[in-house]
Amino acid sequence: MKFGVVIFPGSNCDQDVIEVLSRTSQKPVARLWHKDHDLQNCDFIVLPGGFSYGDYLRSGAIARFSPIMQEVIAHANKGGYVLGICNGFQILTEAGLLPGALLRNIEQKFICKNVYIKPETNTLLPTRHLDMNKAYQIPVAHGEGRFFADTDTLKQLNDDEQVMFRYSDENGDTNACYNCNGSLESIAGISNAGKNVFGMMPHPERAADLELCNVAGLSIFESILDSVPA
Repeated sequence: MKFGVVIFPGSNCDQDVIEVLSRTSQKPVARLWHKDHDLQNCDFIVLPGGFSYGDYLRSGAIARFSPIMQEVIAHANKGGYVLGICNGFQILTEAGLLPGALLRNIEQKFICKNVYIKPETNTLLPTRHLDMNKAYQIPVAHGEGRFFADTDTLKQLNDDEQVMFRYSDENGDTNACYNCNGSLESIAGISNAGKNVFGMMPHPERAADLELCNVAGLSIFESILDSVPA
C-alpha cells in the first residue's frame, strides 16, 4: 500500500499527515503537488487540512479544479481510496466525491479545540478496528465544518452505514449539545456509497504523538493500515 498526500497552496497539515503515515506504515509517503497529473502509483490518497487557495469563494471550491484533482477523481471512481481531512473533506464535497456540503459553523466563528467523536460503524476502513463504545478525543480547527445534506441523503448515509463519526462527549453520548459546529445529526465524518472515499472534519494527525499527550488519532491511521493489503 503506497500513500500519497496532495499539497495545495495553503495546505498546512500535509507534513503532519506525511509524518504519521511514514511512521505507522514505515514506508515513504509520496508528496503530490497540486499542479501535477501523476499520482505516482499511490493506492491511498490523502487531502490534508489547511486553507487551500486561501479559502476564497467556498472552502475547497477552487482546489476542486486543481490539475491533480482530475487524477484523484478518476482514482476514486475506479475504487481507489481517498481520505479528506478538514479542508480535504470540503474539497471532496465540492468535487462531488462525497455527498452533502460543509457550511459555516452555526455560531459563525472559527473553532479550534479538542472535541470527542464516536465511531458509528466498523464497516469503513478508518473505523474498522476502533472501539465502537469509545469516544476519541480529536482536535478540530475549522470555520466551515457544519455538515449539511437533504433528507434523502441523510437517510441514505444512515441506512448504508456511511456515517463514520458523530460528535459526542467523553462517554460517547452524541446528544446535540455536544455538537461543536451545528452539523446535522452531529455528523463529523462520512464515506461515499462505495466506501472507498472518506471525509472527516476533526484532525487525527494532530492527535497521533505522545509528545502531544494525545494518541487517539493514531488509532484511525492504524485502522486504515491494518485493513488494507501491505
